[in-house]
Amino acid sequence: MTITKSLHDLGQSLWLDNITRDILDDGTLRRYIDTLSVTGLTSNPTIFDEAIGKTAVYDKAIRQKAASGLSGEQLFIEIALEDLRRAADLFKPEFERTQGLDGWVSMEVSPLLASDTQGTIKSAMQIHSQAKRPNLYVKIPGTPEGVPAIEAAIFAGVPVNVTLLFSREQYLAVAEAYMRGIERRIAAGLDPRINSVASVFVSRWDRSVADKAPKELVNRLGVAIMQRTYRAHCELIAGKRWRELEAKGARKQRMLWASTGTKDPSAPADLYVAALAAPDTIDTMPEKTLLAFAEKGHIDGVMAKDGGDCESVLAKFAAAGIDVGALAMQLQKDGATSFVKSWAELMQRISDKSAALASA
Repeated sequence: MTITKSLHDLGQSLWLDNITRDILDDGTLRRYIDTLSVTGLTSNPTIFDEAIGKTAVYDKAIRQKAASGLSGEQLFIEIALEDLRRAADLFKPEFERTQGLDGWVSMEVSPLLASDTQGTIKSAMQIHSQAKRPNLYVKIPGTPEGVPAIEAAIFAGVPVNVTLLFSREQYLAVAEAYMRGIERRIAAGLDPRINSVASVFVSRWDRSVADKAPKELVNRLGVAIMQRTYRAHCELIAGKRWRELEAKGARKQRMLWASTGTKDPSAPADLYVAALAAPDTIDTMPEKTLLAFAEKGHIDGVMAKDGGDCESVLAKFAAAGIDVGALAMQLQKDGATSFVKSWAELMQRISDKSAALASA
C-alpha cells in the first residue's frame, strides 16, 4: 500500500494544489488520481500566471477568445474554467461515490472585490453558473469583508472554498457565516446540503517567524496554530447548534490544510503533511510536496482532537515575544495584498499575450 493510500484510508482527502492544461493533456492528473489517491484540486491566479507566461499551451485559446471579443478577467475566467471543467469531470466518480463530500475543484473570485461584498456575491454566483459543474467550489477570502459574502453565497446555494484563513479566530468567524447561511436556507424551506471547506494556511506562519523564533521552536508555529484551530473545529461540530443543523441534513464545513509545502529547505518535505493527518479533513499539496510525500513520506499518527501540546508550544512563542493574534491579522492582510498583486500580474500577462498573438 502506498503512503498516500494510507493517508486516504485514514480519512483525509489529498488534493493537488495545481492545475495546468499540460497535466490534463499528458495524463499526469489522471495518473495522480489512479496511483496517488488524489481526489480533488485547488487553483489560484499565480498558478495560471506561470502556466500562461512560461508555456505556449494556452496561446491558441487566448487567440481565439480575444478574437471573439473577450479580454482581461472574462477571458481568463473562461480559460480557467475550461481546465477546471475537465478536472471536475475526472473527479466526478469520486464526487458521486462520496455523495458530494469529495472530488472537488476550485475557482477564485477576483481579489479586487475583497472589500465589495455585493460584487463578490455576484461574481461567485456567475462563476458557479458559468462553470456548469456541481463539483466546483468558488473561492472567497475569509477576510472580515469577505464574511458577509460567504454567508450570502451559501444562502444562494453556491459551494464555497473559504480561503486566506490563518487562525482559530478567523476560522470560527467563517464557520459562523457558513452556519448562518445554512440556517437561513432551512428557514426559507431550501435544501441545507450546501458544501463548503475552510482553508487554513500553514507554512506562512513559520516563514514569518523564521528569524525570530528560538532554535527549539523553528518550524513549530504553523502546526501549533493548526492544532488549535482543529480543536476549535472539533468542539464546534460536537456542539448543540451544529448537531441540530446536521440532523436537518446540513453537511460539515470541512477543514482544509493549505500552503503545506515547506518553505525551509532544511525541513523535511512532508513536515506539515505528516503532522496534519486527520480524518474528514483535506490536505491540498503542491505537486513537489505530493511527489516527495509519495516517495518517502510518513505519518506521525492522527491529530489530537484536543489540540495536543499546541497551547504549551504557543505559550513558548508568546514568551519569545511573538504575538500570534497580531501576526494572524498581518498574515491575512499580506495574503490579500499578495492575491491582488498576483491577479494584476495575471491580467497584464493576458493582455500582453493577447496583443502579441494578435500581431504575430
